[in-house]
Amino acid sequence: MNIILPRKETPAPVWPDVRDSRHFPARIAGDLTVLAHRLDDDRLALRLAGDDVEAEFASRDGGQGRLRLRPPFGEAPNDVDALAVLIEAAFQSDPSCLALELPGLAGKPALAPLSSCSQMADGAPAAIVRRSEFYQLPLLWRAAAAHAAPPLIRSGPGPQDRPPPLRAPAPRGEMYRRWLPHLGMTLSLRPIDRRQDLELFHGWMNQPRVAFFWELAQSREELDRYLAEQEADPHIFGVIGSFDDEPVGYFEFYWAKEDRLGPFYDADDYDRGWHGLIGNARHLGRVRTLAWFRSLTHYLFLDDPRTQRIVGEPRASHHKMLSYCADLAYEKVKEFDFPHKRAALVCCERERFFRQVAL
Repeated sequence: MNIILPRKETPAPVWPDVRDSRHFPARIAGDLTVLAHRLDDDRLALRLAGDDVEAEFASRDGGQGRLRLRPPFGEAPNDVDALAVLIEAAFQSDPSCLALELPGLAGKPALAPLSSCSQMADGAPAAIVRRSEFYQLPLLWRAAAAHAAPPLIRSGPGPQDRPPPLRAPAPRGEMYRRWLPHLGMTLSLRPIDRRQDLELFHGWMNQPRVAFFWELAQSREELDRYLAEQEADPHIFGVIGSFDDEPVGYFEFYWAKEDRLGPFYDADDYDRGWHGLIGNARHLGRVRTLAWFRSLTHYLFLDDPRTQRIVGEPRASHHKMLSYCADLAYEKVKEFDFPHKRAALVCCERERFFRQVAL
C-alpha cells in the first residue's frame, strides 16, 4: 500500500524571538555566533561576533528573502565560512524563506561553493541561494575531519546476494552539531564508545519502555558483546545523540542493502536507515523527538551525496512513530513480516525532504 502525503503549503512567515545563534562550520574548530537585532517588522541586522562582518536580512512575500552584506565581503574564498553562517542565521529566522537573494555577490569567490546565478528584471545578475540546496552542502554541521570518503569499488564483506560498495570506516569523534533555534539548544552526534558508554547504554536498554521495542534488557556483559559485534560490522554503527552535550539517546545508522531490511524491497547501494531510542526521560516529547527525526535524516543525507533514500522498518502498530514519519516527509510504502514483528516500510526521498522540511 502506498500512502502519499499531500504537498505541504509554504507556511506563513513565523518570526521567532530574536536571539543570538550558534553555527558550526565544518572546516574550522569551534563555533561562530551571530548577533541579531530587529530593525523593523521584516528586517533583521545580523553581525558575526568578534568580526566586522555585518548583514541585513529582509523577509519578502512569496518565500523570498534578501541578505545584503557590506562590500568588499566575498572577495576572499575563505569568506565562504562566514557567508554560510549568515545564510543559516537568515533561514533560521524565517522558516517560510525558501530562497535568498545576495545583492552584489554574484561572481565573488566566496559564492562558488553555494549559489546559483539568476537574471533579475533589469538584467543584472543576482546570486541566489535556495534553502533546499543549502542544507545539502557540507559547509556546516558535519565535522569534516570525522569522515573519510571511500573509493567506488565493490567490497567482499556482505550478503552474497547483495554485494555492497566498499564502506568507509565509522566516523571518529563528533560527527554532527547543529543549533536548534526553536529549542534554544545544540544537538550533536558522536560514535558510541562501548568502553566509556556501556553503563549508560545498559541503563537505557533496561528501561521497560525501551525494552518493549528493542528487546535488549540484558546484562552489561551481554550488551558489551552486542556493541562489540556492531563495531566489527561495516554496515552499521552506533551513535550517542546529545542536547547541549548531555547524552539523550542511542541511534544505529545502517546501510539498508546489507541490512535485514534489504531483501524486502528494491534497495539501492546507498540507501540508509536508522533505529533509535530516547533514553534520557527528561527529553521526551513530540517537539524534541521531531528534532531528532529532522537532524538524523539531515545527517544521513549530508553524509553521502549518493544517498537518495532514508528507509526504516518500525512496527506497523507503532502509530506514534508512524505519525512522526508522516510529519517529516517519510512515506509509508507497505507492511511486511519480519520473523519478530509486523513491520511498516517507510521511505524518505532526498528531494522531498529538503523541499518540505524546514531545518
